[in-house]
Amino acid sequence: MSTIKVLHVIARMNVGGTARYVGDLVKNIPNSALATGYVQGNEIEDPMTNELPIFRVQHMGRKISPVNDIKAWLELRKLIRDLKPEIVHTHTFKAGLLGRLVSGNHKRIHTFHGHLFEDQSFSSIEKFVITHAERFLAKRTDVLISVGERVGVELRAAGIGKHKKWVSIPPGVTPLPKIDKKQARESLGLDPDALLIGWMARVTGVKNPHLLVEVAKRMPDAKFVMAGGGDLLEEITRIAPSNIQILGWTDASLFWSAVDIALSTSDNEGMPIALIEAQMAGVPVVATDVGSNAEIIENLLTGVVTEKNSITLASAITGMINESGAIELYSIRAKKMSLQKFEIDNMLFKHSNLYKIYL
Repeated sequence: MSTIKVLHVIARMNVGGTARYVGDLVKNIPNSALATGYVQGNEIEDPMTNELPIFRVQHMGRKISPVNDIKAWLELRKLIRDLKPEIVHTHTFKAGLLGRLVSGNHKRIHTFHGHLFEDQSFSSIEKFVITHAERFLAKRTDVLISVGERVGVELRAAGIGKHKKWVSIPPGVTPLPKIDKKQARESLGLDPDALLIGWMARVTGVKNPHLLVEVAKRMPDAKFVMAGGGDLLEEITRIAPSNIQILGWTDASLFWSAVDIALSTSDNEGMPIALIEAQMAGVPVVATDVGSNAEIIENLLTGVVTEKNSITLASAITGMINESGAIELYSIRAKKMSLQKFEIDNMLFKHSNLYKIYL
C-alpha cells in the first residue's frame, strides 16, 4: 500500500448511507485508507468494505462499552502512530471521540452524518453527555463537515464548533441499476399490479418504523412494502397490519424499481442516501421534515416533507395518489433534480480540495 495521507475512521461499516459515503471517499481519493471495527448484533456489514484498504480496530463498535472503548482507543492510537497519516478524518460520534483524542501532528477533520437531538434510542442524560463531549472535541478539530446545511445549523445552535471552520458537503450518489418493474416485483414476490408505497431503512428506533405502522393503519386500502433489518424487525413484524408486506434486507435496485412512492418516517436524519437513490430511480418521496430531508426533497415539487405524525404523512401520500398525473410529474422532477444535485464527482472534488489545504 502506498503512503497513507488520509485515514478515515468509523466505528462500523453497516449497510446504509453513511458507510457508502465513507467507502466512496476511501475508494476514490488516492492515498486513503479506512480504520473500522465490526458490525454488532443483527446488523450487516456493507459489501463494499471488501473493496477498500482497511485496518480493523478489534474492539471498536457502535455500542458504548468503557472497557472496549479504552482498548479501541489504544489500538487506534497505535495504528495512527504506525501509519503516520497527515489527516485523520473521523465519522460519527464514537469514531470521532476516539480518533480526535489521539494526539499527534496530523490534522483532524470530522464529519457529522446527522445528530442525535431527536434520537429516542439515547436517553436525555446520554444526549447531554454527548453534546458536551462534541463541544469539547470540536476544539480539537481543524474542520467540521456536515452532510447537510440544516444539520450544521442545528449543531452550531447546540454550541458545537460555533467558532470553528464548517463545511457542508452533501453525499455523492451513484444511480442504482434500473430494473423492469414487473421483473423487480416478481423477484421480490410483490403484487404485480398494485400501487406500492415503499419504506427502506434500518428497522430501529431512530427510523421510527412504528410510525409506518400507524400510517398503514390509517390507509387500510393502500399497500406498503417494508425493507430493512434491525433490532425492531421482530416486533414490527408482529404488530404490522396486513397491508404491510415485510421483506427484510433487500437489494435497493430491486426495491426502488418495484415501488411507486417512497415513505420515510424517521425521527432524526442527516441526509439519507436511500431517499436520494429513490429519487434517482424516479420514485417520489414523502418524508418527515427532519435533518436535511428538505434539502433532498423539494417540497411539493419532487416530493413532500411534512410533520412527524401519521395524519400528515397519510394525507400527503393520499394527495399524491389522488391527484391525476401527480406521481408521474413528481417522478420526472425528482430524478432530474437528484441526478444534478448529488453527483458523486462533486462530493469527491470538494473533499479532495479540502484535503489539499492540509497535505
